[in-house]
Amino acid sequence: MTKEVTAAIMINDGKVLIAKRKDGNIKGKWEFPGGKLEKNETYEECLMREIYEELKMKVKIVMPFEKVVHEYEGGKINLISFIVKPLSLDYKLSVHDDAAWVKVEEIENFDLAPADIPIAKKLKEEFYNIVKKIEEA
Repeated sequence: MTKEVTAAIMINDGKVLIAKRKDGNIKGKWEFPGGKLEKNETYEECLMREIYEELKMKVKIVMPFEKVVHEYEGGKINLISFIVKPLSLDYKLSVHDDAAWVKVEEIENFDLAPADIPIAKKLKEEFYNIVKKIEEA
């Protein structure tokens, strides 16, 4: 069965927030924060809940972004990403070892989780148009 998973592409001041997993089958990999969809939950509700649980941050969803289907050792995921605007920049880690605001040009220098790589590539290509949409949100 395919797991439905959300990811936040959180952008502020020309940088994007990525976080390093401390456990699971992608331990040590960097990812866009987010998590698994729960029963009777929309993707947007899932994303906002997960970001609060993982980082104690509140965000405003600007727009849907990219969908990626990826087969991991533990099964297939359908990763749905959203462009989000942070309502505050402070975060507190719970399921990650580290987090960093990185320039989009440098994101591929990080050891990203496989499902996050196509999202990072598209983000890099469309970054300046996305920033404009965030500023308008």
